[in-house]
Amino acid sequence: MAVVRGSEPVTAVLRGMADDPDVYGELARAARSRSPELSRLTEEATRSHVTAVLRAAAPWFTAPEKAGPVDEQDFTAALLLGADRAVQGVPMTVVLRGVQAALARVAEIVVDRCRSAGVPDRALLSLVLRLQEYGAAVERQVIHGYRAAEHDAPRALDAVRTRLLRQALLGEVAPRAEELARAGVHADAEGRYHCLVAAPARAVRSARVATVPLDGRTAGLGPRPPEAGEIAPEALVVVAPAAALPELPGLYRLLVRAVDLGRQQGLHGLYDITDFAGLIALAEQPYLGGLLSHRLLGGLDPADDFHRQLALTALAFLDNGRRLDQTAAALFTHPNTVRYRLGRLRQITSASLTGGDGGPLAALHWWWALTAWLESPTQH
Repeated sequence: MAVVRGSEPVTAVLRGMADDPDVYGELARAARSRSPELSRLTEEATRSHVTAVLRAAAPWFTAPEKAGPVDEQDFTAALLLGADRAVQGVPMTVVLRGVQAALARVAEIVVDRCRSAGVPDRALLSLVLRLQEYGAAVERQVIHGYRAAEHDAPRALDAVRTRLLRQALLGEVAPRAEELARAGVHADAEGRYHCLVAAPARAVRSARVATVPLDGRTAGLGPRPPEAGEIAPEALVVVAPAAALPELPGLYRLLVRAVDLGRQQGLHGLYDITDFAGLIALAEQPYLGGLLSHRLLGGLDPADDFHRQLALTALAFLDNGRRLDQTAAALFTHPNTVRYRLGRLRQITSASLTGGDGGPLAALHWWWALTAWLESPTQH
């Protein structure tokens, strides 16, 4: 290629880079390659900052006759980069390594493209020096943004904690235990966490558990579960056993399901996730529950209030260990009344709930059928 004199080729190269998404990807990868902390962030998150910083630099490089001193340029993008990394809990030294790696890669790309365009070495040297000046200014502004976010410590810490808990519980890029600890989220002696989900918001006030609002509920992690006295009286809190970080997304989904089912039943208090094992398992197969209802309770009439009373009595009988006295107490009636209703249910359905010959699985089928029948919209 013939040598072209003047600033036009340099301007064309710089403008081409500012419009080239492949350049942004290269710079993002260069920044992320410098440390494990940065590589844990998504490439898209890094690319968005690289794009903003590079585009903000374009006017100063492509219109030097109009540009003022470097410190008078708009460095909002660099400030936001520093602030965002502070909120994410990335150490300052790591941030600067990433910035420096990206700036070095910018210089390499500029040199390669300018030489391909026939830019003379004298003009290229001037451009490289200008790049160094601008790069130093970018580093200063990144530091300013980082420090500004640090000074707003309480809000910044809340933002960090929310981001890390979302990553840990929703199955996003898994944070490290050190990152969680810096944000006030601690593990037990074996490096495991008790995960909880609660409703309504601000349901838990425990110094051991770090909580954040998440998807309309309260989510939390801690080395130990809260105690009964640390939850609001009207709250429903479901806690999972201690688990390692990779297990948390699966447990969180179960906890959310448990809380939603518990609220539908008007429950409140502190529960273990295993208390909802049956409810969750059966709720995941509503069609099968309907088939059981049809088989065992096909003789019941949904429009008959007395039949509904029989189903409620049978369900209370199972919930109270098939004890007539306890069932009667729970229903505020006489044991003979319970016995009569169960007898009528047996006559209508041609199946006995009290025989017990089918073992625990038969009892489970009855419980499932009764629950599905009572909860079906056709029963109301």
